[in-house]
Amino acid sequence: MLPKDPVMLLSFVNMKLRDFYSSLDALCEEMEVREEEITTRLSGIGYHYDRERNQFV
Repeated sequence: MLPKDPVMLLSFVNMKLRDFYSSLDALCEEMEVREEEITTRLSGIGYHYDRERNQFV
């Protein structure tokens, strides 16, 4: 289950990407979450996914 608060979501997703997943696609597949759900919520607080860094910046 993803955190409801967007700032907590940012921290959670970046930690998972750093420690466990090689890409956002892999994270979404494993957690059975649509990538659009995460990217939309985080774009609302000014963050976007950087594939090269494998994190939201």
